[in-house]
Amino acid sequence: MKIEYSRSLSPADRRAAAALYWLAFGSKLARVMGPETKALGYIEQVLDPTHALLARDDAGKVLGLAGFRTAYGSFVGGGLAELQAVYGRAGGLWRAACLHILARDVAEQNFVVDGLAVRPETRGKGIGAALLEALCLEAEARGHRAVRLDVVEENLRARALYERLGFRVRAHRGSKLTRWLFDFGGFWVMVREL
Repeated sequence: MKIEYSRSLSPADRRAAAALYWLAFGSKLARVMGPETKALGYIEQVLDPTHALLARDDAGKVLGLAGFRTAYGSFVGGGLAELQAVYGRAGGLWRAACLHILARDVAEQNFVVDGLAVRPETRGKGIGAALLEALCLEAEARGHRAVRLDVVEENLRARALYERLGFRVRAHRGSKLTRWLFDFGGFWVMVREL
């Protein structure tokens, strides 16, 4: 199977990318972003193709994605207005407050992985590693000296992959609030120098 990496995101790709993102992160976001149909609608609406790389098979099917965040935008962005358009005024406000707990300011010099997801049936074939390498090249081309990502402490498989690719733990963060809202107690902040 030939795999191609691109930035293009057609309307059908947006739906597939939103579903893949939810598949990877929905278990952590469900309490705040649910129900799933609304969460998928929101994610599909706010995806920014200028902040993502997609892996496709030779038939064009999306196999994986890697989003990133800089001071100029993010793969899954959006704000209060977009949340309220999907969840209503009160629902959008509550969700914005909860999501703010996860958000950390991104300084101009930062390049942060904003989601890495690979279809379950294609995991273990190097797609995630190739997407991360492509993100590192993208960061370097944009003048960044490092790439940062956060990985929840329970995801030992992902942490091992990131360490094999040169990422090193810089900090550990989390709280009881993240456990209650997002079903994870903490996360490792990992950085790869370029």
